[in-house]
Amino acid sequence: MSMNTQGRPTALVEASDMQEMKPVFESFSGHQGLRLDEPLIFELGSTDTTGVDVAEVDDFEMALGGLERSTEIGCPGLAEPDTVRHFTRLSRRNYGIDMGVFPLGSCTMKHNPRLNEKMARLPGFGDIHPLQPESTVQGALGLIEELSHWIMTITGMPAVAMSPKAGAHGELCGVMAIRAALEARGDAREVILCPESAHGTNPATAAFCGYKVKSIPGRENGRVDLEALRESLDDTVAAVMITNPNTCGLFETEVKEIADAIHAAGAFFYCDGANFNAIMGKARPGDLGVDAMHLNLHKTFSTPHGGGGPGSGPVVFSDALKDFAPLPYVKQTADGKRLHEWPEDGDKSLGRLTAFHGQMGMYVRALSYMMSHGSDGLKQASEDAVLNANYVLASLGDVMSASFEGPCMHEALFDDRFLKDTGVTTLDFAKAMIDEGYHPMTMYFPLVVHGAMLIEPTETESKYNMDQFIRSMRGLAETAKRKETERFEGAPYFAPWKRLDETQAARRPVLRFTEAAE
Repeated sequence: MSMNTQGRPTALVEASDMQEMKPVFESFSGHQGLRLDEPLIFELGSTDTTGVDVAEVDDFEMALGGLERSTEIGCPGLAEPDTVRHFTRLSRRNYGIDMGVFPLGSCTMKHNPRLNEKMARLPGFGDIHPLQPESTVQGALGLIEELSHWIMTITGMPAVAMSPKAGAHGELCGVMAIRAALEARGDAREVILCPESAHGTNPATAAFCGYKVKSIPGRENGRVDLEALRESLDDTVAAVMITNPNTCGLFETEVKEIADAIHAAGAFFYCDGANFNAIMGKARPGDLGVDAMHLNLHKTFSTPHGGGGPGSGPVVFSDALKDFAPLPYVKQTADGKRLHEWPEDGDKSLGRLTAFHGQMGMYVRALSYMMSHGSDGLKQASEDAVLNANYVLASLGDVMSASFEGPCMHEALFDDRFLKDTGVTTLDFAKAMIDEGYHPMTMYFPLVVHGAMLIEPTETESKYNMDQFIRSMRGLAETAKRKETERFEGAPYFAPWKRLDETQAARRPVLRFTEAAE
């Protein structure tokens, strides 16, 4: 049996070997050592018990307008130790950035420095309420103003809206500002151009704002076809939404020519800033002709991925759009800092996007990241992100098929050509990565590349971690080329749950626990 450098088998364990390795008995508990068999919390607890004694209440009149619950809540009652153990056991089945390399392309799964977390938990930031009097949150408003200053400095843009809650919300903010600017000049344009290499939320945002979406093809080198873009620009085009660096992990080298063509046609240049982590400190979007761009604080400035919230997606604006930015924003007055929340005479603002200003904890973390790195550190973070991605690209280029020639930016893109005639698919390959102890890379995206495998290591991975990851990827690629399909067909073999029927799970999801009949 072939072994790796750590003395572990590199192929599936043969049946004869398995007989020697597997135990001669089954455990009564269902556990296998520290691999614990954990049921759902509904199966652990009983709805007949509770950890709190609540006194009976006298009759009272509901004030919910007929919307009150008519059935039992159905929450199981567990003792505190059982509850803690349940969720601790479940947490051991999760894969996160604190466990190892998280190579999801286009997601920038970077380490969240603990210093940032400590700052966000300071009482003056962690305990404030959005409805407090402004006189009691002067420090928080000052931090928002400071963060705004550095975001504008880094991007080379004269204005920023801090209130958008995430990347897609930022896109909405930018496109709404573009619409407001066009309406102010009496220009009823109805089309937004989106290149094939743009993020998928770009056309969705344009359509949501009522625009018709027209796709712009890419060239063989993975970049926007400038001539096709020019041919599509006319007096019906409101904006062009471009991701730069794009979703193929490549910098749009003709970005200045693109911007000039857009502006010559009277349209606006919206840039998706989700990949700003690759150019931070190296290039300023304002110098490239960008009119609006959102930033994902979790991708660039190390705030946590929200899992649905909290998120933050500030949007920077050019001179042409800054007057149309949404409310509120921090304003200095004779009595101190305040939030400019309501339109005044002469205001061109598109109005309010959200009830409150934004996510304070995300602002604190982002500013902590900026201040602890400094300008030279932010620049090095981008350089290291690009270096790591190119290290992956160069180290795997002889066994996997790179989608485009030349170096990449922050992420390396491969396709499934190296799997041709092996009987192994992109999905098979990704599932086998789970057996290697890694979360799979982004699969089948971007859509312009068949069988895409998009890998983004970020700047926070050491060479040791990169080498371990590369060894595993090389081993899987070489195994696939030897047509040892059994390694892939049933993968993952070592996960708590084996391969699921993902199609049925998506079409017929079971979203509610039903107690099994006895």
